[in-house]
This record gives sequence, C-alpha cells and structure tokens, in this order.
Amino acid sequence: MKPEDVDFATTATPAEMKEMFTSAGVRLINNKGEKHGTITARLHEQNFEITTLRIDVVTDGRHAEVEFTTDWEKDAERRDLTVNSMFLGLDGMLYDFFNGYEDLKNKKIRFVGQASERIQEDYLRILRYFRFYGRITEKSGDHESSTLQAIKENAKGLAGISGERIWVELKKILLGNHVNHLVRLMYELDVAQYIGLPLSGNLEEFDRVTKSVQNLCPKPMTVLTSLFKVKDDVINLDLRLKISKEEKNLGLFLLKHREDLTKAMGPEPLKPYQDFIMDSREANTNSRICELLKYQGEEHLLREMQQWTVPSFPVSGHDLRKMGVSSGKEIGTALQQLRDEWKKSGYHMDKEELLSCLKKL
Repeated sequence: MKPEDVDFATTATPAEMKEMFTSAGVRLINNKGEKHGTITARLHEQNFEITTLRIDVVTDGRHAEVEFTTDWEKDAERRDLTVNSMFLGLDGMLYDFFNGYEDLKNKKIRFVGQASERIQEDYLRILRYFRFYGRITEKSGDHESSTLQAIKENAKGLAGISGERIWVELKKILLGNHVNHLVRLMYELDVAQYIGLPLSGNLEEFDRVTKSVQNLCPKPMTVLTSLFKVKDDVINLDLRLKISKEEKNLGLFLLKHREDLTKAMGPEPLKPYQDFIMDSREANTNSRICELLKYQGEEHLLREMQQWTVPSFPVSGHDLRKMGVSSGKEIGTALQQLRDEWKKSGYHMDKEELLSCLKKL
C-alpha cells in the first residue's frame, strides 16, 4: 500500500530544523504546527511533516502541552496504540519499545501501557481504538477485558470532544471491518450516547444493512441511518457532530424512503426509482437513489442505475408554439400531459411520437 503521507520524527528542535532546511534551500510551508514541534518541508512537489520528539507535560483529555525531548522511548510512550508507536530508521532499522510489531503480526490492538491513562490523555482514543480494531484484527470480540473496562469507565469523557473530531473517526469505523460488533460495543460500553447516536438504536436493522451493503461502497451516512428510527435521530446526530448539509439530507432521505420507495414487480423493477428521479427537481437525487439501493441491498439494480443516463424530455414550449398552442397556461398543461405520456412509455417516446400524441389529446 502506498501511504498518503509519511510522518518523520527527529531529535532536532523546530528552530534547528528551520536553520538546516533554509541553508539547504528547502522551502518551508505553514508554521501552524511549530508550537507542537512540527515543521512542514516542501520538496519534489510533496509535503514532508517532521516532528521533534516530545513528551506530554499537561493533558486535559483533548489537547496536550508538550516539551521536546531526545528520548525516543519517551516519545513512543505517549502514543495511543502499540501498533502506532513504532519508528522505522531511514536505514530500515525498526525501533519498537512496546511490542507493536508483534501485535501487528498477531493482529492485536492494544493501548501503550495502561489503557485508562492513554484514554484520559485524549478521550478520542476510545474511537481510535475501535477504528484500528476494525482495520487490523481478523475476528470480532478479541479484546482484553481490561481495555473494555477502561473504555466503559472513561466513555463520559467523549462528551467534551468536538463533534467534528468524533465524526472523522466514526465515518472510518462505519466503513471498516467488524462494524456491527463495534457499534454494539459502543452501546454496551455507554459510548453511543456521548457521540450523537440514538439512545435506543435499531441494532437489528443495522445488522441487516451492514451485511447487505458489503462490497457496495456505501457512504458512512447510508450505513449509520439504519440505526435511526425517527427524523429526530438525524437532527440530534447533526447537533452533536456538525455533519455536512449533504450528509444530513441523505440521512433524512433514506429514513423517509427506505420502505416506501422499492422495486416494482414485473419486467421493469427499476422504474419507481427512475420515476422518482425524473419527478425530482434536485440535482443530487440520482446519487441519493444509488445510496438507497445500497441500503436495500439491491446490488443488481444498483449496477443498472449506475449505467442509466437521465433522459432529456424531447419536447419544448417552442415545439408547441409551432403547432399553434399560444397561451402560456395551455403550453404548461400540454407539456405536463406529454411528460406523463413519456413517463408511461418508460421515457422511450421521441419528439414526433409525443407531438402526434398531443393531437389525440
């Protein structure tokens, strides 16, 4: 796998790095991370983030005040999980103080040191634990009981974490492995109520949908909506997590149509969905319908829908004027009648057929 970015660590302080890069003619960009010890160098059209080794002096469960160090083990100690606490030297030497490599080989996710201490440094680590669990482990339910206990005891700390940070992690969990198991754990360990999830989520529906969307590349909101029973569940999620307008609207759309907009019996199962798109005046209805088909587990229809091009209505007001229809009101009525005929034909009738149909009407 090609990583999106590579994080570099060094014993050099930010001031020393700046001096070295400047004298070597390397461009530096944005200095926002400097107080945390991070310098961003721009080289060969790529950004490189290099951070000074550091230790956390004060933590409040969200942010940390840091102090620079030259001790690699001390820096590794402040990482969240053992698999995230390894360093690779530029010569290929692995520096691993907490058996991260062993855990990675065995597909185990463990906190560095005491789970409760790591969590209290930043409560978002509870969700990071779930996310990496879904990414690395092979089977669900392979947790250390002390870790689950630490999560349960500290779940309330998530109430103080910003919705935006929670949503970034939750979206990744929803698209990862073992999502069913992990969301059930969130309810069992009292995490759900602090991250915007409904108090009594519909876990049976969630169970069904997570199975049916496998391999269909759903959006996170498509998966999450299966937990919701009523419109207020989406509203409350938005209040807590500040999801985007598009995500909120997708949730409301799926909630409203997941049961009443379904495939037709007979030779044209896709027609109800196509009619809905044609009747809608909104630009993104097509993509919402695709998410609805994923939600319903209609893989075959989804493929058909993705290949379907929304047809253009072939008749215009100008065509009707040429035929002698002059008043605006009559043109409007006639266009609607023709649209209905066109729809009945499965959008196959062309201009000539429709206009000859108008004469009969």
